[in-house]
Amino acid sequence: MTLKLLGINHKTAPIELRERVAISRERLAGAGLSLVGIAGVSEAMILSTCNRVEILAAADSEDVDLAGFLHRHFAIDPAELQPHLYEYRDREAVRHLFRVAASLDSMVVGEPQILGQVKDAYTVAREAGTVRTQLEPLLQSAFAAAKKVRSETEIGSTTVSIASVAVDLAQKIFGSLAGKKVFLVGAGKMSELAARHLIRSGVGTILVTNRTQARAEQMAERFAGSVTPQVIPWERLLDAASAADIVITSTGSPQPIFRKEAGQAFLHKRKNRPMFFIDIAVPRDVDPEMNRLEGIFLYDIDDLQSVAAAHLAERTREAADAEAMIAAEVERYELKLKTVNVAPAIVGLQQRGEELRQAELKRMQARLGGLTAEQFAAVEALSKGLMNKFLHPPMQALKQAAREGDVVRIEAIRETYKLDAEHGYAGPRAAAEGTVDGAPLSAEDLAELLRKEQL
Repeated sequence: MTLKLLGINHKTAPIELRERVAISRERLAGAGLSLVGIAGVSEAMILSTCNRVEILAAADSEDVDLAGFLHRHFAIDPAELQPHLYEYRDREAVRHLFRVAASLDSMVVGEPQILGQVKDAYTVAREAGTVRTQLEPLLQSAFAAAKKVRSETEIGSTTVSIASVAVDLAQKIFGSLAGKKVFLVGAGKMSELAARHLIRSGVGTILVTNRTQARAEQMAERFAGSVTPQVIPWERLLDAASAADIVITSTGSPQPIFRKEAGQAFLHKRKNRPMFFIDIAVPRDVDPEMNRLEGIFLYDIDDLQSVAAAHLAERTREAADAEAMIAAEVERYELKLKTVNVAPAIVGLQQRGEELRQAELKRMQARLGGLTAEQFAAVEALSKGLMNKFLHPPMQALKQAAREGDVVRIEAIRETYKLDAEHGYAGPRAAAEGTVDGAPLSAEDLAELLRKEQL
């Protein structure tokens, strides 16, 4: 198996291009199924957030063309997309995935939302059947590494997110948010985070709208004790927006919600009082042409990078500690993976030893017939103890050979103990693919092997 990761993110491409390859959650499963339909791709997961679209794939060879899938799926000229793509393989793909999950590759280093987004992408892929035995252990290790980084370093010591950076920007613009009226368009997690930061900053009024009004009402209820939010029906969105000093919008709309004509109407109603839009949606909710209107100030997610850079500077030491931890977790994952690859051989060795032990007991059955139950139990314990002591050195040798990648030594042990497919080991290729008796090991089987062998 070759592990491949292909992506585009806020570091490599402007939002104008990223929004063209963004995939809504509703379309993720279908896109993933199309991806595993490509020859050579056995498993895949797609991560699509406001800052990145990444494909993680288990492939039969290094020649699988993931970039071609993006070109075809989004009907984008390869010459336009290719310069903005990055690709990692095997160990580097593992490292990148771990860094993303731990928020070390985020626009705002340390933001907590990305881990939830990776887990959500994993859930969609697993339910669609595009993540199975090959990617499952990798993703579980990525989640564990991210959790370790957040619990053992100070990288998440303060609440930082794209939403909080957006509010920081609003404060820099106005100096104070006291008495300002803010309109939250969209009632998702990002909008809720923005609302929490706005309340702490002393905003006077929060208006909330969402295509599904019940979600807007639920969010408004959560903040009723701190501020008096007003729920605006979606169909009245444009009528109500002109009353807001700041509009923070984060929806999943594939088309702009606010266009230049609406901006002109807002300014007319506000008697040319300035109005600020912070658009943290991808695709964007606000037409960039709005920025041409005098009195309208528009900031999209790429504009937030300058504010985010200040947070990065403050977290340099914490990020360095987290990077060192991720490097150690990548090494640990690779060692575990190598050991898992010989787990079928270890199980086969145990099975063969048990077969020999049982055969010898059966051969001696006539002589043992006069033993009491207690005496026979003692013979059983003695034979098992001798077998375990005899098998301990070759099992340790298999583990060590796996850690060192010594295929020759693994094959020598296999030949010495006659570990063929009948005894749970069909050679290094089958072991590397996680099979026993030619059948694939499930994630549960691998977990049980690891538990039994304490690998």
